[in-house]
Amino acid sequence: MSTIIRCENLSKRYGSNLALDNVSFELQSGAPIALVGPNGAGKTTLFSVLCGYLHPSSGSVSLLGHKPGSSKLFGQVSALPQDAQLDPSFAVHKQLSFYARLQGYGGKAANIEASRALELMQLTETEKSLPGSLSHGMLKRVAIAQALIGKPKLVFLDEPTAGLDPANARNIRQQISSLSDTTTFVISSHNLQELERLCETVLLLEHGKLQQQTQVKVNTKTEWDFLTVLMNDSQTNDVQATLQSLACVESIASKNKNEYIIKYNQQKAPDLDQQLLKILSEKGWSYRQLTRGKSLEDQLFSS
Repeated sequence: MSTIIRCENLSKRYGSNLALDNVSFELQSGAPIALVGPNGAGKTTLFSVLCGYLHPSSGSVSLLGHKPGSSKLFGQVSALPQDAQLDPSFAVHKQLSFYARLQGYGGKAANIEASRALELMQLTETEKSLPGSLSHGMLKRVAIAQALIGKPKLVFLDEPTAGLDPANARNIRQQISSLSDTTTFVISSHNLQELERLCETVLLLEHGKLQQQTQVKVNTKTEWDFLTVLMNDSQTNDVQATLQSLACVESIASKNKNEYIIKYNQQKAPDLDQQLLKILSEKGWSYRQLTRGKSLEDQLFSS
């Protein structure tokens, strides 16, 4: 892995409004990276600065060792804005071929590259279609195909699955995952469950400040670890009392109905997940899900 993005004391003002406030972080190439935060947190501004659409008011930023907008990043970095539009007058393949020519491909090579990008998103059958004849899901996938032209090393995706049905959203997640060996994706989204599946690093912005830079995967060598169990039945008191009686358990938080976050000393019980499954079986209690660690939502927002 190598450093793919570095921000140091990055700030951006719009008049008296400070959209980004002294933001600093360093990101490595590899698995997808998530950017999360409430509306108005500064996510779009940060994307715009990283893409070179906006200049920072102060601080510095580099992508692959170069300033955003540098000619040395040509063909290396691409982006998908949330509300990206296609020209309604031209067929899908013709538009993507045009974008390929803008990246320096010759006529024949541009056509081949456009077909390759559409094939990645399983859209070969749409090549001659006008955008107006496509569903919302297909249009979103075409826009992502456009962002993949030229095999960039770094791709910014703003809400890539917003408004999509589950099947189309799953297709896009699969494509992002399969391409992550060669391309680093930075994804802005409000869908934490989706980001938890895809990403290893999460940046949390609030009021223009970087509040957290979190690793989704838990370091299992620390003293304290967590298990999250979601039960099917409503035996709240019995389940919580039984789990709390285990010597290795420090605390149990019941966030939602039938969902328990168990904090335990894994040095005392490295196989607590297996013990828990045995207890559930012996008691005849059915569970819906058992996961190591805490959900991304709880990592970011639990007090």
